[in-house]
Amino acid sequence: MVRFNLRCRMQRRLWTLRRCIRRAWHQILARSSTPASSSSSSSSPARSPAAAPAAASSGKRCRYRMLPYAEVAPREAEPASPSVAAEPASRIAAPPVVAAAAGRSGDGDSDLVALKIGLLGDQQIGKTSFVVKYVGDEKDEINGCSETKGLNLMDKTLLVNGARISYSIWEVEGDGRPDDHVPIACKDCVAILFMFDLTSRCTLNSVISWYQQARRWNQTAIPIIVGTKFDDFIQLPIDLQWTIASQARAYAKALNATLFFSSATYNINVNKIFKFITAKLFDLPWTVERNLTIGEPIIDF
Repeated sequence: MVRFNLRCRMQRRLWTLRRCIRRAWHQILARSSTPASSSSSSSSPARSPAAAPAAASSGKRCRYRMLPYAEVAPREAEPASPSVAAEPASRIAAPPVVAAAAGRSGDGDSDLVALKIGLLGDQQIGKTSFVVKYVGDEKDEINGCSETKGLNLMDKTLLVNGARISYSIWEVEGDGRPDDHVPIACKDCVAILFMFDLTSRCTLNSVISWYQQARRWNQTAIPIIVGTKFDDFIQLPIDLQWTIASQARAYAKALNATLFFSSATYNINVNKIFKFITAKLFDLPWTVERNLTIGEPIIDF
């Protein structure tokens, strides 16, 4: 017990001595740092943040001065780029809408889309009857000069999705001088109809020569082979019908053309042919159904 008390006294005295020595040491450091701190305070009224740790180590209280917030100048609005400058509302163009109004004339025809279609084939095969069934009874013979004699011109205007389309149909008569008429009828055409009589195989054989003449003057028009007089064709023997239909399909495949059997008398496939042309030209969602049944109006493509 006596040893324990003696040991506690010794430790207490050592702790007191150590405390006195530490206090004396701090006072010495404080006296040595006073001139430097006074000179620095006279030279600069504000204590720098770097001096704060030194003052803390010297035992003196130090005040930390809050740095002022940096005043940020408001950013000026950047001028709009010329390429994306806002245009007035009146100059922002809306999607073009083609408005078609019936009965317009003169300057009102600016919304009219004029397209040319050519008709080629031998004489007496029903070309004129075919077009008249589609267009009506109006027919204009172009007799202005000898070069255009033998050409028939008929027009048909229709409304497609709000746009007026005018088909100018140029028919070359089979007699006369077809070599002179083909260039006039075929130039600038969007589609060319190569027509033959379903009851006459010789007119079908002529389709190849008509095609070759037309392609000399127009390589981009849509080729369509049209067999006329289907109402007479179905009166033929079934084996002859099959032979003619097979030959016509072979020609259509060789010429990369669409084949239609038609009848102007009963209006079979007449309107459908021009619907097919319109859908093909304007990429409309209308498709024609294929029909290869003998005894029915064939449609092959």
